[in-house]
Amino acid sequence: MKWFRITVSLLSLGFLITCSVCSQDEITKKALKIHQKVFTVDSHNDTPMGFGDGFDMGVTHDSRKDRSKVDFPRMKSGGLDGAFFAVYTGQGPLTDESRQSAYEKAKATFEQIYMTAGKYPDLAGIALTPKDGYRLEKQGKTAMFIGLENGYPIGQDVKRVQEFYNLGARYITLCHTKNNDICDSSTDQKGPLHNGLSPFGKEVVKEMNHLGIMVDVSHMSDKSFYDVLAVSTAPVIASHSCARALCDSPRNLDDNMLKALAENGGVIQMCILSSYLKSPEPNPEREAAEEAVYKKFGDWDKLSDDQKREARSEFQALRKKYPEELATVKDMVDHIDHVVKIAGIDHIGVGTDFDGGGGLKDCYDVTEMGNITIELVKRGYTHKEIEKIWGGNLFRVMNEVINGNK
Repeated sequence: MKWFRITVSLLSLGFLITCSVCSQDEITKKALKIHQKVFTVDSHNDTPMGFGDGFDMGVTHDSRKDRSKVDFPRMKSGGLDGAFFAVYTGQGPLTDESRQSAYEKAKATFEQIYMTAGKYPDLAGIALTPKDGYRLEKQGKTAMFIGLENGYPIGQDVKRVQEFYNLGARYITLCHTKNNDICDSSTDQKGPLHNGLSPFGKEVVKEMNHLGIMVDVSHMSDKSFYDVLAVSTAPVIASHSCARALCDSPRNLDDNMLKALAENGGVIQMCILSSYLKSPEPNPEREAAEEAVYKKFGDWDKLSDDQKREARSEFQALRKKYPEELATVKDMVDHIDHVVKIAGIDHIGVGTDFDGGGGLKDCYDVTEMGNITIELVKRGYTHKEIEKIWGGNLFRVMNEVINGNK
């Protein structure tokens, strides 16, 4: 039976119900019952970035001592039935050599995901469809879905979309922090390259529709977003984004985008990266220290693997020296409330971005996922609505995309 940990921090933050009918214990019991029963899926984590460094998914880790926030035992502890494990590649130059390098790195990460599942066949299995997820859950195993984060490894060869589909990718995040051959990013400081989706990007979207791969619009520029909706014949997802009305980040979707996503039939998966949930308080000393590390290492995409490990270590040391004020589950559910108000209950889910920056004060790692359900119950969400938020909406889109290619 699934269970989850109710953290001391949750209680200390004052998550106590004052309702004359229901006590906090009753809220918790109700939430636990719902959390045990519904299929819970996280649409985005970056945990595979550690697989190449020997990270062991079968061992329980301490998230307060290292960067890891996800492993199989902790997923079980937190009542998380499945997750999309990201095959991530950073955006580099648009040259043949760099595109090929990204392609090879992506293939290596796919292999590492399969090796991880193969190492622990009693704990997890690869899932290609929602049906696979439910089957694995009944077997007491974690469902490992795969998403390709950044279409950069596709290069300029649309045939690679089929190759990544064959490897198990069931969504592709079309870009990351910078523009690529497919589309413009929401955060490229150089500005737009294509003024939205490129002609090649339109081919990619059409091929994804044909194969049955979900199109992920997280990280895309606003113009790219609308271009995708104009081209796609299937619902799309934003695998890890939030509401711009509550936090003015270009990575978030504004209300018009949320309405358009709902009209498309798609879903936005709520990210729990603090800077997407609320604007961070300025900290000049920390910002100066971070800038010094950025200058020391230069362009991330030109670093060797050893240099990247060194850079991560220095950034981790900075986070310990200058800890940021993390957002809370309440902040995250505020965004859910807003999306439900604007787009409707059928268009919201959860995509944590764990091991890629995600983590809240009271949902710091995967063991504390149940705290989200507690807050949803506290705010009056029903069992059926929570089931939609925790995976029902995403699986609906996934099935529609799969069936649309037939």
